[in-house]
Amino acid sequence: MQRLKAQTTVLVGVTGGIGAYKACELVRTLTRRGFRVKVVMTEAATRFVAPLTFRTLTREPVATSLWADEPGDPVHHISLAQEADVVVVAPCTANVLAKLAHGRADDLLTTTVLATEAPVVLAPAMNVHMWRKTITQHNLDLLRARGFVIVEPGSGELACGEVGEGRLAEVADIADAVEAEASRVQDLAGARVLVTAGPTYEPIDAVRFIGNRSSGKTGFAIAEEAARRGADVTLVSGPTALLDPFGTRVVRVESALQMREAALAASVEADVVVAAAAVSDVRPAERSEAKLKKDDLPVAIALERNPDILAEIGAMNDGSKVIVGFAAETGDPVAEARRKLEAKRCDLVVGNDVSGHLGFGTDANRVWFVTREGAEELPVLSKREIARALLDRIAAMLRERRGT
Repeated sequence: MQRLKAQTTVLVGVTGGIGAYKACELVRTLTRRGFRVKVVMTEAATRFVAPLTFRTLTREPVATSLWADEPGDPVHHISLAQEADVVVVAPCTANVLAKLAHGRADDLLTTTVLATEAPVVLAPAMNVHMWRKTITQHNLDLLRARGFVIVEPGSGELACGEVGEGRLAEVADIADAVEAEASRVQDLAGARVLVTAGPTYEPIDAVRFIGNRSSGKTGFAIAEEAARRGADVTLVSGPTALLDPFGTRVVRVESALQMREAALAASVEADVVVAAAAVSDVRPAERSEAKLKKDDLPVAIALERNPDILAEIGAMNDGSKVIVGFAAETGDPVAEARRKLEAKRCDLVVGNDVSGHLGFGTDANRVWFVTREGAEELPVLSKREIARALLDRIAAMLRERRGT
């Protein structure tokens, strides 16, 4: 894997499990790979390894308490959270895993993880029966859906004498996961990214509309991931209940015509356009400014077509932009994605089947990445994981286009 700049900072969190001794080797491995490493320990972790050990290995202060700040010092969990390019918790006990899954922050490590915007890698380690418990697996699913990277434990003889899953993963595997996340840090620096997301609402009267079930979750995850990776992100969103993604510029719209105006304006300077919005194909030909009474509602509504925003942006592309479309289908998503790829001059189209329990409104999806070279089917992933995989593709396309 590529060597990284020395100033790339990895924050290693160590919790109170027998695998804490392996954290020493993890710190050494990360240091040898060119990272600056800092360590934060839970109180329980200090019963397994002395903080002095990590201070000697890193030549950095070791953080152990929320209450150790001197007057005038920056708030420690905030400064650590901001300083880290990647956070890794190894070993991560079942207790800390549960805390992170449910947003509990009652010590320095958990408050730091909650406060950071850096990617977080977790390497769980525990007894086999604790690992197999339904609640532990549920917590892992929650964390994956929220963008945490999980390095699965190994199987073998455990410290308690039992045999099974739960051993801390190999140090090299944890270090590789950290390096993979670090390689994404700032890989989109300088790129201007436009993302459209959510549905559009096409008004019939003052309260009724034609719309669809899009929640905007995929587009918002893509916008946030792009911002994490250094891009200058503009998100044009239809009506959603989602909070603005961290580090993005958000333009809220309602109708397809409003989305077209905002998207075309932002696309002029964009290097990347990701059209994840589910734009309504049609709108009522006439709209009442007041609410229509039930007896006054028409039996049939005359419709007219909305402009095709993606096709317009594709037609204006001189080859300098990377353009990504989406195809949400109830039939063959790959065939439709291929059609859109050519018809709308996209570089990649994400196809997905919304006829089952995945797609609109869910936290996970199964998609295909379709390019002129072929179609890649991804397994069922959280929408954050899909966003990460898609932006890996986009970053590679930008590098190829720029000859870097």
